[in-house]
Amino acid sequence: MPRWEPGSADRLRVAALELFAEHGYDAVTVNAITDRAGLGRRTFFRHFKDKREVLFAGSERLPVALEERVAAADAAVPAPEAVLAALAEVGEELLRVTTHQAVRAAVIAGSEELRERERTKAAEITDALARALGGRGVPPADARLLAGVSAAVFDSALQRAVSGGTGFTAALREAAAVLAGFSRGR
Repeated sequence: MPRWEPGSADRLRVAALELFAEHGYDAVTVNAITDRAGLGRRTFFRHFKDKREVLFAGSERLPVALEERVAAADAAVPAPEAVLAALAEVGEELLRVTTHQAVRAAVIAGSEELRERERTKAAEITDALARALGGRGVPPADARLLAGVSAAVFDSALQRAVSGGTGFTAALREAAAVLAGFSRGR
């Protein structure tokens, strides 16, 4: 018999999301999550440091992936195009490997603590993109501006893809078009 049950992290994640959706994030305890999943507290803490990490586990890889993709883009590709290509590639991958994004988004929207964590994640994405753009020779102030706008477009595209059921790349194009419309005085 294996020391740890296979799929226990997924079982805990599903149980937590169900409970968060039913009762709200703040009302759910680790004990309730483990009871629903049929697992023990030690198993929970083997996979997650706290209940918040059920929603954010793995998110530390997102800024790294974006930074690497922008840095690896052909130097002849203009910086904004390199960023959009990186956003599209990573966003599609993110939606392929994650589940329950709509429930996750609703749970986060209902908790100030989780919204703050989401803002921290967006800041990490902005920092990573700014570093990659700086490495491509974009002046620091311009890199920071493009990175911040790009992080916002990424977030908007993710929301659009999850709520609209469209692919990430199509949602990204839509979000970028909305931003372009604003810059034209729409």
